[in-house]
Amino acid sequence: MVQLLEAIRFMHSNYILHRDLKLSNLLYNNRGELRVADFGLARRVDGEYVGECKGRRDSDDTESSDCCLTPKVVSLWYRPPELLLGSEYYDQGVDNWGAGCVFGELLRGKPLMDGRNEMEQLQKMFDLLGPPN
Repeated sequence: MVQLLEAIRFMHSNYILHRDLKLSNLLYNNRGELRVADFGLARRVDGEYVGECKGRRDSDDTESSDCCLTPKVVSLWYRPPELLLGSEYYDQGVDNWGAGCVFGELLRGKPLMDGRNEMEQLQKMFDLLGPPN
């Protein structure tokens, strides 16, 4: 987990969101080194928040460079609640949530929340963590 958190810190400090952290995207070799794989959904971001904004303009009337990223990222079992609830803005928290799900899965030996659809996934989150306030 320390290696995973260090990898996430490195990605985020270089403005990269992985957006698909899950156990199957982590490679571990015989020297005890962890590697993060599958950067197919990764994106470089400029600002604090990224989101699907479809033509949103900044205050200086220029089109924002962090636009047009879909909320339909991250495998369902590792998707954070803000994306399941349809938020148009998200940040590094999507990777942090995925890391937490990986940690829980390693401890339990099975996925923490294995919903078959978005509604069931939300219900499993609420059952595990309690309802949102």
